[in-house]
Amino acid sequence: MILWILTILSIAVGGILCDTPANCTFEDVEGTWDFYETARNGDSDIVCSKKGHHVVERTTIFLTYPNTIKDEFGNIGTWTMVYNQGFEVTVNGRSYFGFSDYKVLPDQKTVESYCDKIAAGSGWSHDITARNWACFHARKRTNNILKSQPKVHQRIDVANKGQKPYKHDMEAVKMINSIQSSWVASTYQKFESMTEAEVEKLKGGEKSKLYYRPSPKPVQNLLRSSAGFLPESWDWRNIDGVNYVPKVRNQGSCGSCYAFASRGMLEARLNILTRNTRNISLSPQDIMDCSELSQGCSGGFPYLIAGRYGKDYGFVEESCNPYKQTDGTCNLDSKKTCTRHYTASYSYVGGYYGACNQDEMMKALVENGPLALGFQVESDFMLYKTGIYHHTQVPQLLRSGMSDFDPFELTNHAVLLVGYGVDKETKEKYWVVQNSWGEDWGENGFFRIRRGTDECAIESIAVEAFPIP
Repeated sequence: MILWILTILSIAVGGILCDTPANCTFEDVEGTWDFYETARNGDSDIVCSKKGHHVVERTTIFLTYPNTIKDEFGNIGTWTMVYNQGFEVTVNGRSYFGFSDYKVLPDQKTVESYCDKIAAGSGWSHDITARNWACFHARKRTNNILKSQPKVHQRIDVANKGQKPYKHDMEAVKMINSIQSSWVASTYQKFESMTEAEVEKLKGGEKSKLYYRPSPKPVQNLLRSSAGFLPESWDWRNIDGVNYVPKVRNQGSCGSCYAFASRGMLEARLNILTRNTRNISLSPQDIMDCSELSQGCSGGFPYLIAGRYGKDYGFVEESCNPYKQTDGTCNLDSKKTCTRHYTASYSYVGGYYGACNQDEMMKALVENGPLALGFQVESDFMLYKTGIYHHTQVPQLLRSGMSDFDPFELTNHAVLLVGYGVDKETKEKYWVVQNSWGEDWGENGFFRIRRGTDECAIESIAVEAFPIP
């Protein structure tokens, strides 16, 4: 084993690198990479941000379209982008994940994303049984030369939203209800007790914003044919009179929707696997406090939480760490005293980021259980009361500055898909989705949204994970 004269150093002062405004696309990452890995003798407590990790392995890998990887020895594996944050690789019995590198410029508003390297201190690897952990760094080859070419973009910061009280516009509500009849708009007093910054967190948090939408994979004829055998409607809240969906919860003014969507999917699937005999309630707070793969109240992504975190670390139950609506400190004693529930496997619906579509989602939902989704929250969605939602451009919202619609920016709020159906009168197709804004919002905490049109990116980023009962 050769000792490479390289050292993995931390760029996250005093802790882990998880607050990442990096913005990278598939095209930025696809290509030839060199992975530099430390000794494979660690466990899940390994601290990769700690200085002094010596690299002892170098492996060259080739990432190709759409999700195939081959290493220098000819072993074939799979890979996927993880939103715009980084990428995950599985090959030759090992799994790697790392965040893309970035630099916030002195103006604190501009970010340089270095999509051709994994940020130091933010790459973890282990074998597919979650043993033999190591840290790794990675660089992409450009014309056989290792160099970084940053992408420059503006940073989105909730602090810029200010502390002004959030206000509904009754004229906007009236206009929405007058120009369409698919859904009904209303106001919610509880939102007006929040600031604009708190409402932004309610939508998902500034660290859950995406700057590009993945291109959907064309639906194969075989898949479309199998989807044709699915029932016309499906709802996990009522399967032969049995409800497998956990109760609606309220995330409050904390960008923890990703944690609620993740725990909701796993709880529902555990209910299905055990025929409602266990009814386990998992802790979103433990994710907020302990996960190095998310940003606490500032946002996160279900793929990394329900998937990788669930497999590597597991989830404690709500009684072990009750929800506090705020960031906290990880209680290391809970690792010893609290029962943990693990994820056996996980994936994007369709197999990789960008492969999702309506038929893939329907098939996964019916066969395996509820799914965690991300979608774009527009300001008119805050006014949703009942019906089949679709985004409505309203001049009042635009003039007041309340509308955050931008076709080049995907604001990712995580929710739980539990069913689908067709309106008997209008024949409009819809999804049934659980939100995490309390039972007094929407249709008892749920909403319906147009199906088959990728309304607000609802069909672009579905995740499923398989819990171990």
